[in-house]
Amino acid sequence: MSLRIYNTLSRDIVDFTPAEPGHVRMYVCGMTVYDLCHLGHARSMIAFDVVQRWLKASGLQVTYVRNVTDIDDKIIKRAVENGETIRGLTDRMIDALHQDADALGIERPQFEPRATDYVPQMLSLIGTLEQKGLAYQAGNGDVNFAVRKFSGYGKLSGKSLDELNAGERVAVNTQEGGKEDPLDFVLWKSAKPAEPDDVKWASPYGFGRPGWHIECSAMSCELLGESFDIHGGGADLQFPHHENEIAQSEGAHGKPLAKVWMHNGFINLDNEKMSKSLGNFFTIRDVLKAFDPETVRFFVVRSHYRSPLNYSDVHLNDARGALKRLYTALQGVPAEPVTIDWGDPFAARFKAAMNEDFGTPEAVAVLFDLASEVNRSHSSPLAGLLKALGGVLGLLQADPQSFLQSGSMLDDAAIQLQIQARALAKQAKNFAEADRIRNQLLAQGIVLKDSATATAWEAAQ
Repeated sequence: MSLRIYNTLSRDIVDFTPAEPGHVRMYVCGMTVYDLCHLGHARSMIAFDVVQRWLKASGLQVTYVRNVTDIDDKIIKRAVENGETIRGLTDRMIDALHQDADALGIERPQFEPRATDYVPQMLSLIGTLEQKGLAYQAGNGDVNFAVRKFSGYGKLSGKSLDELNAGERVAVNTQEGGKEDPLDFVLWKSAKPAEPDDVKWASPYGFGRPGWHIECSAMSCELLGESFDIHGGGADLQFPHHENEIAQSEGAHGKPLAKVWMHNGFINLDNEKMSKSLGNFFTIRDVLKAFDPETVRFFVVRSHYRSPLNYSDVHLNDARGALKRLYTALQGVPAEPVTIDWGDPFAARFKAAMNEDFGTPEAVAVLFDLASEVNRSHSSPLAGLLKALGGVLGLLQADPQSFLQSGSMLDDAAIQLQIQARALAKQAKNFAEADRIRNQLLAQGIVLKDSATATAWEAAQ
């Protein structure tokens, strides 16, 4: 069965074949780096990390680009508030982004372009749009895209021009010297006297800086070509950002920007989208103080990337408990290193799930079925398959015992002394004392697991 992907542009699941046989070119909109990443950002990064992992597992070469927006109104405001340079702030936030992403097992993209390194390409693209009559310089010095002159505008969001509203980052100004139409969006922002010098670039339109939307059109074209296979990002980017990217890129080049458009769902808090603008977010670092990184990743991966995902400590604890069941199977049976045989029934089901729009919930269900079989059969090759299939999702690569014992407030040596004391109590038939030791450890977050030959322990979830 070939790979099928839900295409936001066509609003259905389509068969996917890369334009260049064996090679997928994918661009994903990354973060605006004025603050630490929150869990919503983590979801998008994990979702497309799984996409590129599955493409590679399917034998495809992947060129994966995820940009960084390092010039923006919010960045300027934060840098001024902090008394630091734009570069100082963005360097610091990019380092933090990498630390958080690395902790969550997110592989680095092949290219991570910074917007400020591609200003010449943005100006070239703006010049092309101006020559084609799709851009104009307003009296206030800004250069705007003339939305109504691009006949395909609205095809991604599925709305007519009259139904659309300018997006949240688009300043609407139809007064003298501003936009000719409220739907027009800015390509180049004229410099303001009060802005720092390090956010002003020379251009044919005077000193200024790029608008948000033009960044991705220029960077994706430079690194992947005028048309490529997959363009991804969060559902909130569908309009206006991605709609505007299509208008800019296709207006300039006259060809489809991307074959397939993918959008991941939101993480919600109390059924409301988690975002910095709403102030209802948890940074990745906040969450990792309470939960281990693999549990957070598993919490995201076991839901389909397009579905909404509700955050709560209850759901994270449930994810931790479920992940422990998989690691318990691997702790009980040594995992023999294997190369995945996609003809194996478990592997075939996993592949079918992933090939149907990256169906991770069904793929995770296969992992649990496989773990049950490992527990029943004690088969090392099956344990190896469980670990290998988990690896495709970025899971189950830690040492099982280390994972199961992680989060304990006691060290192993202290726990082992209590286990020995309990064993002596049982030998003396002092079962009350043995129960007291078990209960005391349980109160300290330690669960004892008795087998025929030994007693092991793990941290309670």
